[in-house]
This record gives sequence, structure tokens and C-alpha cells, in this order.
Amino acid sequence: MTDPQTQRPTEELLRLYRQMLLIRRCEEQLAKSHQRGLVHGACHTYVGQEAIAVGVCSHLRREDVVFSTHRGHGHALAKGVPPVQLIAELYGRATGCSQGRGGSMHLFSPEVGMMGTSGIVGPCILQATGAGYSFRLLKQDHVAVAFFGDGAVNNAAFHEGLNLAAIWKLPVLFVCENNQFATEVPFAYAAGNPSVAARGATYGMPGIELDGNDVVAIRAAAGEAVARARSGGGPTLFECKTYRTRPHAEGMGDYTYRTREDVENWKTKCPIDRLRKAFSANLAPLDAIDAEVQREIEAAQREAEASAWPDPATATTHIYAEARRPAPPPPADSGRDISYSQATLEALGAEMAANPAIFVLGEGIGVRGGNFKTTAGLYDKFGPERLRDTPICERGFVGLGGGAAMTGTRPVIDFMFADFVLDGVGEIVNQIAKMQYMSSGRLKMPILLRGCIGIGHSAATHHSGNYYPMYAHFPGLHVVIPSTPYDAKGLLHHALRCDDPVMFLEPREILSLTGPVPEAPYEIPFGQAAVVNTGTDVTVVAIGRMVRKVFDVIADLGREGISVELIDPRTVAPLDTETIGASVAKTGRLLIVDEAFGLYGIGAEIAAQIADRFFDELDAPIKRLNGLHTPTPYSPPLEAAVVPNADAIARAIRDLLAE
Repeated sequence: MTDPQTQRPTEELLRLYRQMLLIRRCEEQLAKSHQRGLVHGACHTYVGQEAIAVGVCSHLRREDVVFSTHRGHGHALAKGVPPVQLIAELYGRATGCSQGRGGSMHLFSPEVGMMGTSGIVGPCILQATGAGYSFRLLKQDHVAVAFFGDGAVNNAAFHEGLNLAAIWKLPVLFVCENNQFATEVPFAYAAGNPSVAARGATYGMPGIELDGNDVVAIRAAAGEAVARARSGGGPTLFECKTYRTRPHAEGMGDYTYRTREDVENWKTKCPIDRLRKAFSANLAPLDAIDAEVQREIEAAQREAEASAWPDPATATTHIYAEARRPAPPPPADSGRDISYSQATLEALGAEMAANPAIFVLGEGIGVRGGNFKTTAGLYDKFGPERLRDTPICERGFVGLGGGAAMTGTRPVIDFMFADFVLDGVGEIVNQIAKMQYMSSGRLKMPILLRGCIGIGHSAATHHSGNYYPMYAHFPGLHVVIPSTPYDAKGLLHHALRCDDPVMFLEPREILSLTGPVPEAPYEIPFGQAAVVNTGTDVTVVAIGRMVRKVFDVIADLGREGISVELIDPRTVAPLDTETIGASVAKTGRLLIVDEAFGLYGIGAEIAAQIADRFFDELDAPIKRLNGLHTPTPYSPPLEAAVVPNADAIARAIRDLLAE
């Protein structure tokens, strides 16, 4: 630990000591700031665990990436976030590392490879796995690190992430900081297997148990694991046994679930004191570091407190990526008829040929070509790294896709049925949809999530869902529902060129529908509705499969003298209310036809927006026709009873005209 000739600590050990002390003093300052009211929300300190972040990050390059958990201050500082930016973030200031958007639990600094911390347990594991996939696909020798607590090892993300990293030998280091408690639940109670490290063998990777307060031992082990990852040897799992000597969060009670004696005992094992005692014969260099670090933290605190608040006008910026240059207008129909499925396959194949960063994950999408032939023939063209069959672990590969999108690739997540991806909805809503916003636009999220929706094939309630109203509710997501082969191709091209997350939901019952589709690539921008049929008496807005059903009754109604204008929104987020409103101004009447439930649905949103902005143009109340508010039954007569049919649509139009 010291130079045997001078009895002085080596430069490397001094760096480790300084970094640990910097974290400790910064955390102590933040604890004081919390007491003063300068920290406006939670404050989860890293006191007692400094050796882990410092030992691991001492081997990381700037381009290596770290994904962390709610107790992430130490990881941010060890990866290179300046203390002033960390303190300013907890103060809610514009100069914070997340520009005041994150606070204690949401720290972003992609400039130094700090890809974010999360208030949700487990996503960091999946995101680091996704970064590892990016590095492998892009042939980079970078490494991804996930830091997480012992509570995360009993979460599905742990199993799914480690399994995916292991089977694909990804360059990831999984670091469990076992500080004995998940919030207030003892690990001894929560885990049937008391050894986290032993679980590594379950996944076919090294699992190494370390003294989490021994920075020298951690640095040595991390050096081997990082080198192994860089060379293609695959992932490693660390279990670093340690202890947090402050409460779960500042201001919380601490002695209802553990004893004061235990805390005091662990304080005697302080990683900083341990290193200091090893230098007891020559403390002068350490004393100099102590004074220097104290000055740095005091200066950082003063600067952070004096920093400006964020401008309230920026509260809604960076929800979506900046719009690219407008695409040229899509070409007219070419006369070449292909199916909906063929149209999307053509678009995906063309984009994969043009962009080597695109890859597809899903069950059976490789050699088999997908349950609905969404990737048929692409495996032979692009190979197994870009057409990757996955285990059945929707949360796992959705979360992996999020991490990959953050680190330079463009994943396509094929989840087959929209019902299945509900297992990964937390990754979509809490992580993927919010990442650009929380990072103030410094991270992009170019990910496409696609799957089938809709009723009509006796698949019952777990293969027939329509979930677009739920996804459309959340800022950060685009939600696309094409109804024709032409639209499906153009919208998919656009989705694979934008930098936002896109939910691309395909009505299963029209996958075989044929129509004219140009051969050349073209884009249809989001938020531009299509006027499918022009008319003068009534406007009907229909979504997904209902577009075809409405279109099929228009001719019959025409023979009755009823002229219907049919609008297909094509995307429900963003929603083109201008086109709908212009139509209502012409017809004076609006009917919304949607297979999804009426309660709290897209139809209600369309009705509210039109009533708010175009009320004076209406000659009758807005009406809605929806699927029944029930789970989808199996038997064909029961199934048919819960979806609007041609007779119901025609009757609703006639009734509206009679108002």
C-alpha cells in the first residue's frame, strides 16, 4: 500500500483516498444542506460505501458508461461529475447536472459517461445490459457498469438483465452494493439465498464477493472484470458487502429496523479510515488532501447556493427530440399492391440496410421471421446480432432497448402482441418516455416498440388488447396506429428516422389487407391525419381497424343520400385536431369510432379538444361508438358482440344526423 523505499503512499492510493474523501465531504455537506432546507426533496447519501464507487470507477474511461440507482451521488462523483454540479442539482438549480430536473435520485451527466440514476429499483441493470449490446454491435471496447443495492437482486430486472448479458457475453459489470437493507427491509429476511455472488454461477458468469469497505481489493477485482469485459469475455457480478451509516434518506428515522450499536460498529469499518490507518507513519500527504478537499466542497457549496434557478419557461422543453428537417411529401399511390405486413417489412429492411445501428429484439424474430412475418428474410441479410431472438422476458429486452438507445444504437423491440409488453410498461413509462426530458435533451431515445393490437381472432383477453389510450397519456411517447399498407410503410420509415420513442401498434386483423404502396422509401410525419373520404354531412373519426369498417359502410349510406367525411388520425400521440376541426367546420357533426374502450379513451380526448376549440362549428352533440367495456371473450358470438360492426356504425351515423 506504500512505496517500500519512501514509506509514502503511492500516487494511485492517494487518488483513491482523495476520491473517497471527496464523496464523503460532499455527502456531509448535502446532509447539512438538507437540514437547512436547501435540498427540497429526498437526499440519499452514500456515506460508508465510498470504496465501491471509487474502486470500480478508477478503471473506467470517459467513454465507459455508468447506470445507477437512487443512492447514486458517489457513483456520479466517482465517474467525474464535479461536486458543484451535484450540489446544485440537489438544490434544484439550473447549473445542476440534470439542470434541476432530477434532484437526488435522477442524476445525468452523459458528457462524462454518467447515464443516469433512477428512483425505481432495477432499471439500471437492464440499461447497462443495453449499453453493452450497443458496444458489441458497434464493435467498441467500452464497458457498461450497473450499480444497484441488495434490494434489486430480488427484482425481475436482476434475473432478466444478468441472463441476457450472460447469453450474449456483453461487456457489463454488475455491482451489487449489499448494504444489508433495502430501505428498511433486512437482506437476511428478503433473500432465500443469502449470497448474491453465488448467483453469478446461475447465469454462467463469475460471481465475486468482496469486502465493500476495502478500496484496494475492489480496485484489484474491478481491474480484472473490466479487462475481461473489454476483451470479449463477458459480464461479471460483484457483491460488495458494506453498510450505509446514515439513514435511508436524510430526515428519516433510523433505529426502528436496526440498532444504534450496529451503526456505530460499522462506522469503525469506515473505508476512508481504513486507508488512512495504513498510512499512519506518514499522514502529511493525506492531511494536505483533507484540507484541499474541504476547500473544494465549501467552494462548491457556495457556488451552488448562489446559482440561478431554472427558468420556469423551460419546464416543458426536451420532452421530445428536436424536429429534423421536414421529409419530402410522400409519393402518390403507385398502383403496386402489397399487404400491410409486406409494407412494414419493406420499410424495416430498407432502414436496416441504410443504418447499421438498427437491430431487432423479440421472440422468434430471427430465423423464423416473427409470428406475423414482421422480419421474414431479414436474418439471412443482416445476421444474428441485428436480428436477435430473445428469451421470454419482455421487461428485460424492453429495458435493454432503452439502454441501447441511450448509447448509440437504434433498437426495434418486437413484442408480438401488445398485451405481452405490459410486463415492461414500467420501463416504457418511467424510463424510456422520460429519458430525454430528465437529461435535458442530452440523451436521445431512438427506440421503436411494435406489436399487434385488436379483437377479432378468438384469441381471448390476453392477445386482443388495445392499449393506445394508456400510452398516449404519457409525455415523451409517440403512438402510431396505421390502418393501410401505404400509411404503415411511410409511418415506419419516419419512426426509424426520428430520435423519439415510438409505440407502433398494428391491428392484427388488417395485416393481410392489401393496397397500393410505392417501392421507394418515403416518410409520413407524425401528427398528420388522413382524409380517407370527403363528405359534407358528418365527420367520422375512426382509429385502426375501424377505418376500414367505416369506409365499408360509406357507399351504402351514400345511396341513402348521406355524405360521410372519414378521418384517420394515423397517430393518436400527437393528435391532429386541426384536420378534424376543419372537417367539423364543414359538416357540423362528429362521430368517433374506436374499438378500444370508451371510458377515459382517445375518443373522449378528441371530443374534448373539438368541443373546446370548435364548439361554435357543431350543429349536434359529439357522439362516440366504442367497444364494450369488458375483457375480450373467446367465443366468436361473444367476441363479435363487444366490437362495433357495420350495422352499429351506420346506425350511429344516422342517429347523429337525426339530432
